[in-house]
Amino acid sequence: MKSLAAVSLVALALAGCATTSAPPAAMAAAQPDGAALGAATPETVPTAEQARAFVAGVEKELFDLGVISARASWVNATYITDDTDAIAAYFGTIGTEKGVQYAKEAARYARAPGLDPDTARKLNILRGALVLAAPSTPGSAAELNDITTRLQSTYGKGRASLDGKPVTGDVAEEKMGTLRDPARTKELWTSWHQNVGRPMRADYIKMVGIANQGAKELGYADTGAMWRSQYDMTPEQFSAMYDRLWSEVKPLYDQLHCYTRAKLSQKYGPAVQPASGPIRADLLGNMWAQEWGNIYDVVAPKGAGDIGYDLTDLLAKKKYTPEQMVRTGERFYTSLGFPALPATFWTNSQIVRPRDREVICHASAWDVNNKDDLRIKMCTKVNADDFVTIHHELGHNFYQRAYNQQPYLYLNGANDGFHEAIGDFIALSVTPEYLVQIGLLDRSRVPSADKDIGLLLRQAMDKVAFLPFGLMVDKWRWGVFDGSIPSSGYEKGWTDLRRQYQGITPPAERSEADFDPGAKFHIPANTPYARYFLARILQFQFYKAACDMSGWKGPLHRCSFYGNKEVGQRLNAMLAMGASKPWPDALQAFTGSREMSGRPMLEYFAPLQQWLEKQNAGKSCGWS
Repeated sequence: MKSLAAVSLVALALAGCATTSAPPAAMAAAQPDGAALGAATPETVPTAEQARAFVAGVEKELFDLGVISARASWVNATYITDDTDAIAAYFGTIGTEKGVQYAKEAARYARAPGLDPDTARKLNILRGALVLAAPSTPGSAAELNDITTRLQSTYGKGRASLDGKPVTGDVAEEKMGTLRDPARTKELWTSWHQNVGRPMRADYIKMVGIANQGAKELGYADTGAMWRSQYDMTPEQFSAMYDRLWSEVKPLYDQLHCYTRAKLSQKYGPAVQPASGPIRADLLGNMWAQEWGNIYDVVAPKGAGDIGYDLTDLLAKKKYTPEQMVRTGERFYTSLGFPALPATFWTNSQIVRPRDREVICHASAWDVNNKDDLRIKMCTKVNADDFVTIHHELGHNFYQRAYNQQPYLYLNGANDGFHEAIGDFIALSVTPEYLVQIGLLDRSRVPSADKDIGLLLRQAMDKVAFLPFGLMVDKWRWGVFDGSIPSSGYEKGWTDLRRQYQGITPPAERSEADFDPGAKFHIPANTPYARYFLARILQFQFYKAACDMSGWKGPLHRCSFYGNKEVGQRLNAMLAMGASKPWPDALQAFTGSREMSGRPMLEYFAPLQQWLEKQNAGKSCGWS
């Protein structure tokens, strides 16, 4: 999945997604003036007025001081050197120290009697906004930020090998999607995980220990509990909802896994891929086996597999450039009534990989000044995957701008799953109808109804295949943070969870010398991952609501609401709320429901699930 890099809440600490953001060093000692705020001492119970004054002072300082650290983070992500690493770690240290300070003070002010709901909400956001909290021990914040900066740089500089020659991470990702030689995919997979993941292991163990100490000082059981506290419910309630959503959609995944395994076994033979048990990870067309769409050619059903067009070919024939792809994505949003992106977006963004320096290619969206300095960072290639990714990343940017009038502590999505889901549900509308509307596909080539299974299977190979991966990444980290997965068993815990939830197995033997989690960007970047699982669920709720609003009458999976201003107005109303209200309020504003549900996803894929069940009849599904 791709990432959001914002400078609102993450200005308090290590970035929640792709970078770090923090106040500048010159203000390291700056705090809201205790006398001016009427601050209570630790021995006294603060008043509601003191709590309001504290929040106002924090918001002003962080808003005023956030930009310079965001610029430092941008430079580090787009120009990786020892110097930019040091600068990013420098600002990150300040941000972590201040974030811990504010979180502790927020916990104290939250005791004030008679708090108004707005102040209480902001105090709760401050208390739990850290991604990693350093303890108050002198030097802990600096050590934590040195480690996290080093982890990200290790990833950004990482190389795989193919035919014995080094290749960059973005090239390795692309090759994993096109190669059909198991020996070569095994080389790519093994070299990437060994070269990138293994060197991180010792640093990651240290980081977990420091961060857990910090979380406990803030009153949380561990860092994972701190992460789960940010969903307008208790950590326990969140875990229960998380598991409920998975139980709703798991039967669909099980059928897709069974069908895909059979096709891979047919292609490569049982010696490479047995007809039962887990699937070999490197055969699924993705470095992390998180999305399987790249191997659609392997699993496409005879007679129904040809969906009638290839989006990558369409882009090539129209001679699209990376910038044209981004402008096309922008036009989807402007067709709904949103204003165009600012001119600075086009001069400040990294749309293609620079030739002269190391960069982090992992796609991310940025709002550098919490107003209108919107950017994306990509190493865009002219292909279908990046075309869809662009629609996703711009969803972050348009969300960021929609809520930019909110107070500082509300400059965020209703929850982090919302932020990911906005672009995802827009990208669901990259349908044949949409491609006709923008001139990429001739009306005469729109697939007929007999191609629906192919269309749905191609979509499920990404959307449905991702679900258990999206679920287990944070289940692994929650186990690491709470100690149920000890440091002596990091690799085993990761491999076991991937087998349990995804039904996959590595192509090579693993040991505790390995650290395969580190080969996934979001682990060294310390990006909480539950947001991506939630986004997979939410995007179908948003999509169905938008299609219903637009009056779409055909099959749900063919709907396009491109150009519908009513959808745009209702969407903007939800986006403009930012984090100012509990997420069920935001969900209700657009969909009419206050509960996340997997049912819209099941409705979308219902014809496919019925078809898969027929194809799998008589097979031994599952992998236990």
